[in-house]
Amino acid sequence: LCIPASSVRLLLLQEAHGGGLMGHFGAKKTEDILASHFFWPKMRRDVERFVARCTTCQKAKSRLNPHGLYMPLPVPSVPWEDISMDFVLGLPRTKKGRDSIFVVVDRFSKMAHFIPCHKSDDATNIADLFFREVIRLHGVPTTIVSDRDAKFPSHFWRTLWAKLGTKLLFSTTCHPQTDGQTEVVNRTLSTMLRAVLKKNLKMWEECLPHIEFAYNRSLHSTTKMCP
Repeated sequence: LCIPASSVRLLLLQEAHGGGLMGHFGAKKTEDILASHFFWPKMRRDVERFVARCTTCQKAKSRLNPHGLYMPLPVPSVPWEDISMDFVLGLPRTKKGRDSIFVVVDRFSKMAHFIPCHKSDDATNIADLFFREVIRLHGVPTTIVSDRDAKFPSHFWRTLWAKLGTKLLFSTTCHPQTDGQTEVVNRTLSTMLRAVLKKNLKMWEECLPHIEFAYNRSLHSTTKMCP
């Protein structure tokens, strides 16, 4: 649909960048969202200017680049066969007492699940969450990449996955870049939380489904497709 020069363009820019189911993504992803349904001359220029002037993004997004290079693992051949997982910790405690997010990412499609949890959850609780929120939807993975959080190398966790035939791979101590996929998603998730929540920090659990939807509907820079 071709949009004439009018106030409608500004409304579309506002909705595609910071609407209710959007995540204040950068200029490229915002342009991809608009271009899938609309067109007007010099759309890219307008998107770049709008995103550069977004005060929410200026406050929420860091200008510093991460230290070190991420080490890519072999590319999987099918969805949800090879996954990576990690935690986002240190969040304000919600009404339900949750203060962390269990992040699970499919390394093939780049689809992610953001699951609220408690920092105090042990391996048994995390395994229960994983079965209810991931295996129920996608089946049992072949390999799992994670860091060396105390929950993951536990005897229970290793025994459980050994019986299911799943291989566990751990990132090297003091070198989390090995698990680069989840590290990137964690950084994106943290940025989206800051942009969406603003000052309502304890509302993060209620906003998490919207953030997960926004993340999974955006075009991924590697696959050029929505997860």
